[in-house]
Amino acid sequence: MSRFAELLDDFFYRPDEDVAGLHDFAAGSDGAQASAPEEVPEEYLAFRLEGECYAVPIRAVREISKVPPLTEIPRAEPQLLGVMNLRGELLPAYDIKVRLRLAERAPVVAGPEAPPPPRDARILVLRTESGPAGVWVDSVTGVVRLKPSMLEPAPPGLRTGERDCVVGIGRRGPTLYILLDPEQALAS
Repeated sequence: MSRFAELLDDFFYRPDEDVAGLHDFAAGSDGAQASAPEEVPEEYLAFRLEGECYAVPIRAVREISKVPPLTEIPRAEPQLLGVMNLRGELLPAYDIKVRLRLAERAPVVAGPEAPPPPRDARILVLRTESGPAGVWVDSVTGVVRLKPSMLEPAPPGLRTGERDCVVGIGRRGPTLYILLDPEQALAS
């Protein structure tokens, strides 16, 4: 056996050698119980409404779509923008800015007098108990992962009535995310 082979043999463990304690040490466990379980982050889809950051749990989002042509529904509730045809499926499209008191009334976005939607505007198709529904957002900023320690309950000043759609605040670095309950945000 060459000198080099002897050095390698001294460096690596032999198959019959007991090294279980070293593997535990390398994995970060010295045999003592772990002090706290690791936090599992939850993913949220972040978006902007009137310049503010909002987010909904990613599990509630079915898809993100460019704003399709909307058909206005006469005498509909104030936040209902109209219905949209998404690959043959008719879905209601809502503007939750009214519900969040970011706007007095929903803008005219359906019909012949409606201006084209802004370039960054998107429709979030959300899963709800009553079926999928679209929500108009000013822009989608991306997916953010928030651990439970990054979440705080909603301050009383953010509550919007008896059916609160703001469920908390998420902090990630300098950015605050207003966390919404999709069901409550779309409730009439």
